Amino acid sequence: MTSITTLIKDENKENYRSFAILVGLFISSVLIFLYIYINFPQLNENERNHFKLPVNIEDAKNLGRILDHYKGQFYFEVLSTFLFTYIFLQTFAIPGSILLSILSGFLYPFPLALSIVCFCSATGASLCYLLSYKFGRRLIYKYFPNRIALYAKKVRKHQDDLLYYMIFLRITPFFPNWLINLAAPVVEVPFLPFWLGTFIGVAPPSFVAIQAGKTLHQLTSVGDTWSWNLIILLAIFSITSLLPIYFKKLLKTKED
Repeated sequence: MTSITTLIKDENKENYRSFAILVGLFISSVLIFLYIYINFPQLNENERNHFKLPVNIEDAKNLGRILDHYKGQFYFEVLSTFLFTYIFLQTFAIPGSILLSILSGFLYPFPLALSIVCFCSATGASLCYLLSYKFGRRLIYKYFPNRIALYAKKVRKHQDDLLYYMIFLRITPFFPNWLINLAAPVVEVPFLPFWLGTFIGVAPPSFVAIQAGKTLHQLTSVGDTWSWNLIILLAIFSITSLLPIYFKKLLKTKED
């Protein structure tokens, strides 16, 4: 009885320790945000009111005007602020990345915008993966047991084709991206196919958002970025991502 009580206390202590470290890392990131804000080019009062994380399309429009205004003279400052913000949201599974993807299409040429979004998505997701691996395993098992079990079953099924499966998951909405990031190390998805699969897999849906950013000021909501043609296009991309798995199994069947 005493040993069971001791184990429970040790487990609770480890959970509190992990949670405290995560909070500390989050606070450190927020302090970096504050440093970036303080050292950003001098904003007037109206600009300062709109210099914030966008939560809707109007916020994105206002922020886009500010960043576009300062981008010419302070290119590095604007780009580094954008990169850090995107990676921060992905790292701590905070909603809002879709608006930044749209904003990237407004601020930068398409090839650069797509590279930025894919890099930030893969890097931020990988940092989330590492945090989960180091500090979040117990919490994830505790709060998402059913989803973890389903995810683990799918991963085992595609153990030999994890790169293609990760690409498929990023294109399709079957698992939320935040859950994929948190659960991947728990169900033993290796780091390399996770990063590369994320980098490639986010490209098709990001294509939609970036294209929408070219007409940012005509948008009234995030929903305006979607159409049936684009949904069909994403469906084609998702099916295409699974073709290597299909042909690999077909080839194996013929050899047998």
